[in-house]
Amino acid sequence: MSIEVIPQAAALGAEIRGVDLSKPLSNSVFSDINDAFLAHQVVFFRDQKITPDEYAAFARRFGPLISYMFSEGVSEEHPEITPIVKTETSTESFGSYWHSDSTYLEKPPKATFLYAREVPERGGDTLFADMYGVYEQLSPGLKTLLTPLNAVYSAGLFERDEDTYEGMHGKGKEHRFTQAIHPVIRTHDETGRQALYVNETHTLELEGMTRDESLAILEPLYVLTKRPEFSFRLRWEPDTLTIWDNRCTQHYALDDYDGQRRVMHRIIAEGGLPH
Repeated sequence: MSIEVIPQAAALGAEIRGVDLSKPLSNSVFSDINDAFLAHQVVFFRDQKITPDEYAAFARRFGPLISYMFSEGVSEEHPEITPIVKTETSTESFGSYWHSDSTYLEKPPKATFLYAREVPERGGDTLFADMYGVYEQLSPGLKTLLTPLNAVYSAGLFERDEDTYEGMHGKGKEHRFTQAIHPVIRTHDETGRQALYVNETHTLELEGMTRDESLAILEPLYVLTKRPEFSFRLRWEPDTLTIWDNRCTQHYALDDYDGQRRVMHRIIAEGGLPH
């Protein structure tokens, strides 16, 4: 069996066809999927009818799974699957800011998996940014300035109130100010390519600088991240499973579907120490 990889935007993103994720994958097919994941940074599969057991088994092929510290899982059997729900009456949407997932952890997740259980008729797309491309756009002088710098990444930079986590099985408020120090420019541990790693959601400040001093350097980088030439927009359909590489992408969940219901199941796979 061979898969079909269909590139999407110029910067990143690909659809993978010809695979049924409810069935065990041979090593060769998984290798092809992983190669596409590394090459395109974001890959998605349509029309996947999978159980929680099958979902977790597939995700585990990418590495050990992490239970999200701010939410209970969908069940006792699957604490690693996080439910993300926006109801018809919800006023907040989870993930509606540019970020890479959980960069405040010592070992941030290398990959995030998101499976669409229910999607709105209109809206609710997710934007992705190619952080390889953003890094490559920087001038030689700015690359030289940023490369030796580290940043402080914090879970508590943005207020984590009840509205923000409405629809999730909230827990872990004691972890809301978890912090880690990681490079500003990250070298991907599998591809060897460099990517801008700081993000406006979790980057508190540059190590050794005040927040105001840091923002003078960081804010122009955040503006660059949002430029359309670095982006891919994913339109969700029921039973779509998407995987993205947190080491070289950022994403933004569009909150443009008030009055509609959206139910997603998320898994994150542990990564290594950023360097």
